[in-house]
Amino acid sequence: MSVVAKGTEADYSIKPQANEPAVDTSQWPLLLKNYSKLNVRTGHFTPIPNGSSPLKRDIKSYISSGVINLDKPSNPSSHEVVAWVKRILRCEKTGHSGTLDPKVTGCLIVCIDRATRLVKSQQGAGKEYVAVIRFHDTVPGGEAAFAKALETLTGALFQRPPLISAVKRQLRIRSIYESKLIEFDNDRHLGVFWVSCEAGTYIRTLCVHLGLLLGVGAHMQELRRVRSGAMDETKGLVTLHDVLDAQWMLDNQNDESFLRKVISPLETLLVSYKRLVVKDSAVNAVCYGAKLMLPGLLRYESGIEHHEEVVLMTTKGEAIALGIAQMSTVEMASCDHGVVAKVKRCIMERDLYPRRWGLGPVALEKKKMKADGKLDKFGRPNEATPAKWTSGYQDFSAAGQAAIEGPTPTAQSESGEPMAVEQPSPAKKVEESADAEEKDGKRKKSKHEGETAEEKAERKRRKKEKKAAKKAAGGKDDGSDSD
Repeated sequence: MSVVAKGTEADYSIKPQANEPAVDTSQWPLLLKNYSKLNVRTGHFTPIPNGSSPLKRDIKSYISSGVINLDKPSNPSSHEVVAWVKRILRCEKTGHSGTLDPKVTGCLIVCIDRATRLVKSQQGAGKEYVAVIRFHDTVPGGEAAFAKALETLTGALFQRPPLISAVKRQLRIRSIYESKLIEFDNDRHLGVFWVSCEAGTYIRTLCVHLGLLLGVGAHMQELRRVRSGAMDETKGLVTLHDVLDAQWMLDNQNDESFLRKVISPLETLLVSYKRLVVKDSAVNAVCYGAKLMLPGLLRYESGIEHHEEVVLMTTKGEAIALGIAQMSTVEMASCDHGVVAKVKRCIMERDLYPRRWGLGPVALEKKKMKADGKLDKFGRPNEATPAKWTSGYQDFSAAGQAAIEGPTPTAQSESGEPMAVEQPSPAKKVEESADAEEKDGKRKKSKHEGETAEEKAERKRRKKEKKAAKKAAGGKDDGSDSD
């Protein structure tokens, strides 16, 4: 009995474990979502207290790094709406994700200050629309014919901008990815359809083409954009009144909660990009335009390919920059050095994180020698430079310059052995150029140089008289000078 009891006790006892339970990151916000599923290159880095989570920025930084998913009203143009938002929020810059015609309503992504750097990437993103089409007569074949025509007009299509448009009316190719019939009324000659298309597609032109295809003619009655890039009308769509009221609450009641609901962090637009997590010590170098090297990488997404556009982010979930991947995921996992990505568009402000470059032993020694006068202000050797430094230090920038200038040319002697060609020294070059200028000056000296104003006037008068005499005599004027 004692043996059985002992065995039972051993089976049900909790044994100590070395591993900790996994953190559930599926509900983490924005770029940190599913952070635990990213591939880990290293877990070692020194956290820096600078920066903050996108949702916890102070209100001034939150506004200047924010985007608004605005429901554009009918009648004002996109530029007017964006100008109104700029005036309401009293910010320096605003931009939008793609122009909507005055009568068109729906999603217009308004970027504020720092977020305007993402405008180009959003303007080229895909769009979705719901359109109302009016046919000029009863459609033969009814709803089935209309659905078939919609299906026919998918893929790459030729389009010319409408007669009333703000761009040159050139023939262009635009892609329709998908379309779907929502409603059709043949008696009232009306149809409603949804379309997902490339940026720059004219739905007005598509409606005209549908009318031609069905043989009855048609035009667009009404249009609404339901998705623009990463944002659609189901996620935080706000009106101009909401923006105005939220700013009023901040100014008069000192309540910033409404403004935080109206404005989203710019990271909202980047959730579809593949991520590279950067060490805190490498963040400011990337902000100054440095390429991201492998030692500065903490985590990376699966499935990254060469030259794919990726987002560089901090450990707090802030977007640093949009980059072009120089390594695939497989290379990142197997290499120990190299360039991971180069910066395409920097988003973060410089010096938000402290500088962490130039702190190595060689860099510090070089800085000290510059202060002591043993190197010039550019870090180049001078008369006071120790021989040990000259022989032991390798200046990679100087090597790069030498590579640009090319190797020293060589010539062959009569015996066939190569011998170095003498390179002209700077002093020789200056002397040669001075001699050449002197010769040119002698050669180009005019025969009328040094004459007075009276002599010049007299010479011109005689020349004019000679021309007049030749003309009177009927001779050919050859324009020669008598002097």
